[in-house]
Amino acid sequence: MESRNSRPVIAAAIGLALAAGSAVAQSPAPDTPLRLSFAEAISRAAGTAPSVRLAGNQVDQARARVRQTRASLLPDLSATGSWVSQTLNPQAFGFSSSQFPLPRVLGPFDLYDGRLRLTQTLFDFAARDRIRAARTQVTGAQADSDLTSESAGQLAGLAYLRGVRADAQVAARRADSSLAAELVRLAQAQKDAEVGTQIDVTRAQTQLVAAMGALLVARNDQRRTRIDLARSLGLAPDAPIELTDTLGPSLAQADLPDGRDAQVSGALERRPDLAAGNARVRAARQAAQAISAERLPRLDLAAGYGTSGLAPLDGTATRMVAVQITVPILDGFRREGRRAEQELVVQGTELRNEELRRQIAADVDAARLDLASAGEQQAIASERLRLAHDELNQARERFKAGVAGNIEVIEAQVSLIRARDADIDTRYAAAVARVALARAVGVARMLH
Repeated sequence: MESRNSRPVIAAAIGLALAAGSAVAQSPAPDTPLRLSFAEAISRAAGTAPSVRLAGNQVDQARARVRQTRASLLPDLSATGSWVSQTLNPQAFGFSSSQFPLPRVLGPFDLYDGRLRLTQTLFDFAARDRIRAARTQVTGAQADSDLTSESAGQLAGLAYLRGVRADAQVAARRADSSLAAELVRLAQAQKDAEVGTQIDVTRAQTQLVAAMGALLVARNDQRRTRIDLARSLGLAPDAPIELTDTLGPSLAQADLPDGRDAQVSGALERRPDLAAGNARVRAARQAAQAISAERLPRLDLAAGYGTSGLAPLDGTATRMVAVQITVPILDGFRREGRRAEQELVVQGTELRNEELRRQIAADVDAARLDLASAGEQQAIASERLRLAHDELNQARERFKAGVAGNIEVIEAQVSLIRARDADIDTRYAAAVARVALARAVGVARMLH
């Protein structure tokens, strides 16, 4: 009676396990999924991610500031026209009524004036240095944009790796569920043959339920990784994505120089954050030079031409040409204070740049250590997985022969689950270490 009552439970559990294992394949996608390889995810994020587009906007702003700064050395042409109706008190201009028979108030009278004015700076060394600093800031903004592109590629790559790890975990949990369902059938068959016990069946059913729960968790994690990947690519969070790569040794590779010294040298040449730091140092020095150049004379040209008169058609042409030289002498030592402040800015940027150079070397060393450690752990995990399969096969044969209960099979099954997780984790850690090394060297956008 007990055996007959447990059969519906066993059938339902097996059916749920198989349904859970194939639910992803059976559920129709709302749209055609975007088939995406690892290299395509890197390229797409590095080129079109929202953060990359914002960084490009910052570069355009820096270029606009160059045009604004350069305007101080370009001609300035303006046109003005005016009409004035006024009265005058001649005594206000020094004319006395006792000397000249003038009325107390002259006017009202109209005055019309139209004029073109042109100003041109001939020599301004401070403006020249400010233009150079603005152009260097464009270089720094472009390096910052490259840094953002590197970071976006790295983030998308890591999101992709989390996605393929989640896929591997779902596949592992499906295999666990199938194995648990098979062990339930085996335990029930042993009990029906009166060589097993009900406790063996119960243990197997418990493992099946646990495997089903783990599969549900793995599938939820898989969906969450798709959301993270979609957001790193600038897509809608519900965009369907199909990953074409798997978590293997060929994933997340980049063309890197051999040897630690070569990789550090390559990083110092390629890292966009160091290029941005170098540009900031140059721009700070040029800004300091511009402040010092304010002590030098400035030469300007001004010209004007127009007509003025008491009626619009009765004007007289007039002109003006002037050359003006300005020699700064004393401004209350404000210029010296600004120069001292800017020198401190230069020192600060240089110190940050030196620290960044040391940090780059540390990043390369740390990534190399992680990659070497991941390779060693992966070899151990592969051997552990092989031994776990052997242990399970041997325990299952002993259970079928009636030599032992299925407690050994259950323990071997748990050991296999842990070995599968360890194998997935080490393969994922190795791929992450490869991404970290590529990022440390400055070639994250070239990962494939």
